Amino acid sequence: MSGHSKWSTIKREKGAKDAKRGAVFTKIGNQIAIAARSGADPTMNSALALAIETAKQANMPNANIQRAIDRVSDKNAAVMEEATYEGYGPGGIGIIIETATDNKNRTFPEVRNALTKNGGRVAEAGSVMFQFNRKGVIVVAASGEDALLTILDAGAEDAVEEDGEMTVYTELKDLAKVRTALIDAGLQVKEASLQYVPASEVAVDDPEVARKVMKIMDALDDLDDVVNVHTNADITVDLDA
Repeated sequence: MSGHSKWSTIKREKGAKDAKRGAVFTKIGNQIAIAARSGADPTMNSALALAIETAKQANMPNANIQRAIDRVSDKNAAVMEEATYEGYGPGGIGIIIETATDNKNRTFPEVRNALTKNGGRVAEAGSVMFQFNRKGVIVVAASGEDALLTILDAGAEDAVEEDGEMTVYTELKDLAKVRTALIDAGLQVKEASLQYVPASEVAVDDPEVARKVMKIMDALDDLDDVVNVHTNADITVDLDA
């Protein structure tokens, strides 16, 4: 499997900046509210536990986390639901957009506009999804053969070293278990989430196309209802050069 794309790295850095503005708190709060529908106890609900961990990594206050969980039992709160959209971007790349929304009639037009205004288009359901696999993805601050052996012993499917970090891949059901095993083994887990991982990537080696790709990904990620954006684009040029 491939390692994190340039977009994944930039998105993580961008998320840290968004947190200062509070924008990411809304996105994470929506994820927590949806996860909490399967149970408000994170020790019994791995999806909620991961959402809470993501919130803590973004320095989201505990009061905000609890409010998001409490929305499940609040009869006056808007009902959140998940919706996933597919699209094509510059250079023929595939894009999957995960949203958490209380109004699909608002969310879909916003996603469509972000795509079409930036050189992309909405794709028919299934036409992009088949190019991806749903996996658990864990980013670990480690490198070297010993770290790789520890990761594989923890039950991971695969791991790729890149820029001094390990991107770890697991089966969906094994994400929480592997994450816990890595922490117990003394490794620093920087990120853990369910992602759509491309089965193969589309090389983007033209700087102009690469910038268009980044622009469309940013436009989608900036939408309040969008919680995750995935692409099979492999940007091989240095946009900072």
